[in-house]
Amino acid sequence: MKLVSGNEANSDTSQVVKLDGDTFQADLPKSHHFVMFFAPWCGHCERLKPTWAELATTVKSKLNEEVKIAEVDCTTATSLCSQQDVTGYPTLKFFTKGVAESQRYRGPRDLPSLLTFIKETLGLAESINENVVDTKSDEPVKGALDLSEDNFHLHVASGDHFVKFFAPWCGHCQKMAGTWDNLAQSVGQENSVTIGKVDCTQFRDLCNEFEVKGYPTLLWIKDGKKVEKYQGSRTHEDLKAFIERMKKGNTETADAKTATVTSSSPVVQLVGSNFENGIASGVTFVKFYAPWCGHCKRMSPTWDELGTKFVGKTGVKIAKVDCTEGSNRQLCADQKVNGFPTMFLYSNGEKVEEYDGNRSLDDMFSFVAKLMNDKQAKDEL
Repeated sequence: MKLVSGNEANSDTSQVVKLDGDTFQADLPKSHHFVMFFAPWCGHCERLKPTWAELATTVKSKLNEEVKIAEVDCTTATSLCSQQDVTGYPTLKFFTKGVAESQRYRGPRDLPSLLTFIKETLGLAESINENVVDTKSDEPVKGALDLSEDNFHLHVASGDHFVKFFAPWCGHCQKMAGTWDNLAQSVGQENSVTIGKVDCTQFRDLCNEFEVKGYPTLLWIKDGKKVEKYQGSRTHEDLKAFIERMKKGNTETADAKTATVTSSSPVVQLVGSNFENGIASGVTFVKFYAPWCGHCKRMSPTWDELGTKFVGKTGVKIAKVDCTEGSNRQLCADQKVNGFPTMFLYSNGEKVEEYDGNRSLDDMFSFVAKLMNDKQAKDEL
């Protein structure tokens, strides 16, 4: 692959400067640089590239090339990316001419927000955003607060905070990103709770501190301490309802010895400490899963629907166990879970059968209903 000189654009139509280990060191002292560190296989990077190219064109026409918009391919410039502490893609860093320390950009990746960041960093005139049209909204993009190891502890030290711990490559995280930002906007005027997010690919120590084992993990933090992990549906309405409940002081978590259905989900979340009590009476259909499991992700909505169909029916529970949670690993081993998802049916604390049929809603409902009917017939004898 031919590396283009740092003084050349990376195509005839793009003003983005392509840098490598050599040209990076040579070009950086000459002007301000806004650099995207990327990997060709990164989906987020590919989606950002058209905006990045448009940014380069806009900056050149409005700022007379005072700022160069550049990119570094970290699959070839590995040493450079390591020196720049690049741990996730894309990483966007602004290098001010004559300043040793760079500034990492963590905001929204739309054109107006990127331009505003440049303007604010360099103290440029307000006219930088003239004639730039945001196709999504005329208002500045607002959303969840980006938290890092630099500002996290100070931010959550007092008050109520609802924080999403995520990874950019996580499919579930990508799906709920818009919902999370909308949630931040909807509660933003109340000033009694803040909505934040932490990228665990960049701040691993922070995520380890809060025992984040899967993505996304949603935690309610009060006065710097974790109060409750949100386990319910990730719709805007259910998340808002959870916030209202927590604000009212209803922070009761599930009793370690009693399995309970969360207010926002028809499915019981079981853990090692409450499992035996959770399956002790009636019929319990349990899904053992891992958050990263593709089959588990695909059947998750169906499992919630199954739980909904049995709401109000006495003597039956639809439950699930996250086998990646530390306290659950031994439980899953004891239950002889050898793959994900594994579904076991229990009756009065005893394992009755493993379900290996079709994972459609109707088939799984019929499977549970049959055991309930058989049990009822025996009880009537």
